[in-house]
Amino acid sequence: MKHIENVLEIKDLSFKYEKQNVLENIHLSIPKGAFLGLVGPNGSGKSTLLKCILGLLRAQQGSIQLFGKDIRKFKDWNKIGFVSQKANSFNSGFPATVFEVVSTGLVSKVGLLRFFNKTHKKQVLEAIKAVGMEAFANRNIGDLSGGQQQRIFIARALVSEPELLILDEPTVGVDIKNVQNFYQMLEKLNKEMGITLVLVTHDVGTITEKVTHVACLNKNLHFHGVTDEFEKLRTNDLSSFYGHEVHVLSHNHHDGGHV
Repeated sequence: MKHIENVLEIKDLSFKYEKQNVLENIHLSIPKGAFLGLVGPNGSGKSTLLKCILGLLRAQQGSIQLFGKDIRKFKDWNKIGFVSQKANSFNSGFPATVFEVVSTGLVSKVGLLRFFNKTHKKQVLEAIKAVGMEAFANRNIGDLSGGQQQRIFIARALVSEPELLILDEPTVGVDIKNVQNFYQMLEKLNKEMGITLVLVTHDVGTITEKVTHVACLNKNLHFHGVTDEFEKLRTNDLSSFYGHEVHVLSHNHHDGGHV
């Protein structure tokens, strides 16, 4: 049987702020090419877990390996892209074009004061095209809708050609009717470009149609497995994970479904 490389491997991870336990005994592995949906209620530790993965926080217990290397020795941060909830708080008066915003994603590779060559410009345009925004390359970022801005922030993360892309509730501030198109774009990045995705979301009904794996976090990891297994969980199992009643509705039936 062929060995599947894990992009991320977390073992026995625990984290606490002062005396408050936020994460307890987390074991999580993400194979290369997976699309993981990370779900859980507010205050469940999702953001803390992301910060640990991104090296912004150091857990008191356990280990994290990125691309087979201990996070304390990991240097290839260009392999990881991160998109936060920026569309919800972005300064719409910021005077920069879409092309200029996406090009800032190359600063770590090119250098702050270096000139971009043709290859760099091509990379920027390809990243913009990958998120379906090539017609907006010369538009001011402030003129775009929240959903369009969020696509541009994904393009900025893509321009450095990451192998792992982490998105922290990227549809916050995105118009509901555009959310489906947004998730379809993520699915395309995963399937066609082969990028491993980690998506933090509350929208369980939508992600089960798009993701390959689901992790349900509420201080502990209550579930981690492929989507088919997650969909077999009973409603009362999910409710016990979340600590309140949960109903998962499929968007295939034109229902709004979220937790």
